[in-house]
Amino acid sequence: MRTVVVVSTLLCLSSPLARGEGDLFTDRIRPILARHCLKCHGPDDKARKGDLRLDVRADALAPAASGDPAIVAGDPDASELLARIVSDDPNEVMPPPSTKNPLNDEQKRLLREWIASGAEYREHWAFIPPRAIEPPPVGSGDRPLAPIDRFVQARLAKEGLEPMPEAERAVLLRRVSLDLIGLPPTPEETKAFLEDTSTNAYEKVVDRLLHSPHYGERWARKWLDLARYADTNGYEKDRPRSIWPYRDWLIKALNDDMSFSRFTIEQIAGDMLPDAGVDQLVATGFHRNTMLNEEGGIDPLEFRWYAMNDRTTTTGTTWLGLTLLCAQCHTHKYDPIPHADYYRFQALMDNADEPEIALPSPDREKRLAEIEREVERLAEELPDRFPAIADDPAPATPPRDDSVRRRAGFDRGFAAWLESRSHDARRWKTLLPKRASSEVPQLVDEGAGVIFVRGDQTKRDVYTIELDPAAAAGATAISLTALADDRLPKGGPGRVYYEGPHGDFFLSEFRIRAGDRPLRIVSATQSFAGNGAAGAGAAIDGDPQTGWTVNGGQGRSHAAVFVLEKPIDGNSPVTVELVFERYHAAGLGKFRLAATTDPRPPIAASHAPDVQAALAADPAKRSKPQFELLRRTYALEAPELAEARKAIEALRRSAPAATTTLVMRERPASNRRATHVRHRGEWLQPKEQVEPAVPSILPQLPSDAPADRLALARWLASPANPLSGRVTVNRAWAAFFGTGIVRTTEDFGYQGDSPSHPELLDHLAVEFMKTGSFKQLHKSIVMSATYRQDSAASPAALAKDPQNRLLSRGPRVRLDAETLRDQALAVSGLLSPRIGGPSVFPPQPPGITTEGAFGAFAWKVSTGGDQYRRGLYTFTKRTTPYAMFNTFDAPSGEYCLSRREVSNTPLQALMLLNDPVFDEAARALGRSAADQPGDDAARIERLFEHCLTRRPTAEECSAMLGFLETQRGRLRSGELDATKLSGSEGSKVEKAAAIERAAWSTLSRAILNLDEMVTKG
Repeated sequence: MRTVVVVSTLLCLSSPLARGEGDLFTDRIRPILARHCLKCHGPDDKARKGDLRLDVRADALAPAASGDPAIVAGDPDASELLARIVSDDPNEVMPPPSTKNPLNDEQKRLLREWIASGAEYREHWAFIPPRAIEPPPVGSGDRPLAPIDRFVQARLAKEGLEPMPEAERAVLLRRVSLDLIGLPPTPEETKAFLEDTSTNAYEKVVDRLLHSPHYGERWARKWLDLARYADTNGYEKDRPRSIWPYRDWLIKALNDDMSFSRFTIEQIAGDMLPDAGVDQLVATGFHRNTMLNEEGGIDPLEFRWYAMNDRTTTTGTTWLGLTLLCAQCHTHKYDPIPHADYYRFQALMDNADEPEIALPSPDREKRLAEIEREVERLAEELPDRFPAIADDPAPATPPRDDSVRRRAGFDRGFAAWLESRSHDARRWKTLLPKRASSEVPQLVDEGAGVIFVRGDQTKRDVYTIELDPAAAAGATAISLTALADDRLPKGGPGRVYYEGPHGDFFLSEFRIRAGDRPLRIVSATQSFAGNGAAGAGAAIDGDPQTGWTVNGGQGRSHAAVFVLEKPIDGNSPVTVELVFERYHAAGLGKFRLAATTDPRPPIAASHAPDVQAALAADPAKRSKPQFELLRRTYALEAPELAEARKAIEALRRSAPAATTTLVMRERPASNRRATHVRHRGEWLQPKEQVEPAVPSILPQLPSDAPADRLALARWLASPANPLSGRVTVNRAWAAFFGTGIVRTTEDFGYQGDSPSHPELLDHLAVEFMKTGSFKQLHKSIVMSATYRQDSAASPAALAKDPQNRLLSRGPRVRLDAETLRDQALAVSGLLSPRIGGPSVFPPQPPGITTEGAFGAFAWKVSTGGDQYRRGLYTFTKRTTPYAMFNTFDAPSGEYCLSRREVSNTPLQALMLLNDPVFDEAARALGRSAADQPGDDAARIERLFEHCLTRRPTAEECSAMLGFLETQRGRLRSGELDATKLSGSEGSKVEKAAAIERAAWSTLSRAILNLDEMVTKG
């Protein structure tokens, strides 16, 4: 294959800035070819023009379609490539004018120089395994330099630059606190650090922060961007989902410093591990964060495929730093990823089912046990509440007390019920299917006539069950028992797990055929029908939009009986068809068919299998436990006891709902999905089937293990993978410095930027894959002198390193949305420290969540401390994200995001001034400052230091004093509303006190809006 050639001749992208010693091809030529030539002359065979390929040296030097080679090594004047790029003829010049992507004179000169030097090609740096590199020696200083600093300072020395001195201690403390836990230091922590004169004072702070439970919250938010976490399904309806247990798992995993290998494997394939438990299932929620379309007209298989595209792309971005999505429709235009490779990679993840599971909860189980005990007690009392029967009128019979007469009434009703139901149970004969099938769902014969359904669902599913004609001969009615099962959503008996009520089904039509002849069904009854819905009769009316459903009865078995016009003659093959056309064709999950030859109208029995067995048993052989089971069953359904059972029903309704979450479960090999290449990336154009594999450009999976999700997970976390380590440490670097060593954190391919410090990147990657510890990686970065530098830039650094790519100074980075809010809540004393749990609804302007086809979404503001939880826990609605976060560039959760955009707009300033959360934070700060002892200057200094960690300068103090006095004057004159600004509305605060609090609140609001406050410097 041509791919093998590509592997050995890949072009390399690495800038002079990165390498220090320039390499003409890797530093200059490769970027020119990638940005100007490879779209038409790169890996994509179908898009290639003129049969010319420039990413492979052998092809570039071979004769082109015109007969002349594009490149003649050592002879630029004989090279057609050079002739084309310098041509003045608009019909000949390359790139064509229509692309609006011309080469400049410098680029043309470099191409000539490169061809003259021999047109050397080199392999792309990202696909070469990282290697341990000895940090370069650097001039001696006061203390030994960490490896990070040796790489950075050696590079700076080559550029004639000096690193900046260490930042002030207070500034450094705020920086590292915001970076490691996403919260500013408290005044007590600041005081302790500034008074600690030990040589390891800073390291003690770092260790404390790494062990803080808030560390996991800070870094979980970074990972959730990749996981495209949200609390709703997306698309038109955008209904809520329960996925927050995955977020809790993530926080704990990071706090526990779970190894990168385990961290990767559990999220990709935790369900497939030999020791898999609930936690490992919850971890697979990483790929259940995909959006889910619940619109009625969609094909669920099509949108499942879109979800698979999202998972393929997300995996490529998160662990490989590759733009795999570009290969969905065709071979990648720039990177050596063939079209088929995309679907081979997808096939590794394409064999999972996507259930929703209930999580164990000791508190809930305790409460359920209490409810069950109370239900048992009430059930035992039911016979004593049965309507009493009259005494025998014979004079010799003594009158009985009321309880005896009630028991007698119960016994009489039970006997009648038992006789009718027992006879009905015994006359039904289970029908054993000869064959059960459906086009997409898999119908599994589990014995004793029971059929379990698994696999995918389509817009219209038809279950076809072929019966033995002899067994069905003479049947006057067919019963369909929908069986509950813990393997099904909410215990079944249906398979609905997204649009529609979970665990329900919708039987549109029930049909019976003898040979090719349909048999007429004259009536249908059922034991239970869903909340006000039509019963089984709607499944024989010929209208697929009506049908039998059992919503409200999930977790219990139900039955329907279909009465035939004439008995089945048994001369032709008998086939039963169950048609499902609603709830995305979510059909039955488990069922059984039975027949009766009795001409009397049958009763639709809905009892559990143990009750049915007890009813069908010979009365003389019925055991005492079976008899007691039947008495209890009668008590729980006798119409005479309906009023008495209301207390039991209320108890059951009071049962706490289970916490659920979305997970992955691998399907059995016998039901493995087939994955096909989709021509032009179109769902409706499946072509050749492909086998699971990783991209051919990278080291392949081991040959001694199945190619599945678990193999993929282990491969992603393997040191043999040249990308995972680099990509992961690069994102961490970007989190600390604002920009990664590779600026394009999402793209390590040909179109991505080159690493600014390639040797440092490899060093960090090798060490990280060796230790597997996020905390060790983070500590090595924040302990480095590079990180601890002052963020001020010298004139020389501004001239040579304006964007700090050489790391000539410390990071100065705008805070992300969640940290901005968390910081305001923290300094104002409002922040709730609670960790984990469901998402919450903090205050925001009304009306934001009222849009959408599903109607207004009730953003009910949380009460108590929940409205002051960290931004990590804010409910994320994909179609209308939380307004403040949206304004500050936070993602909506629709797609995997490796790098947030950073903007600075007037709307952000207005948000900080007027958002309800910042408004309340400013008021709380103002009240606290106004109530502090001392004069204005002392209170200003405390307020400023509390917010920004450092003390204000004399000039800053003077400016704040002047501002404070101005606000007092405006408040006294009535220009500003003191009660509103101070938060004293409705209270009996004196006017003078309200003015004072309001003045300090306006000053607090100004401080919260300072550039230094919204920046990590």
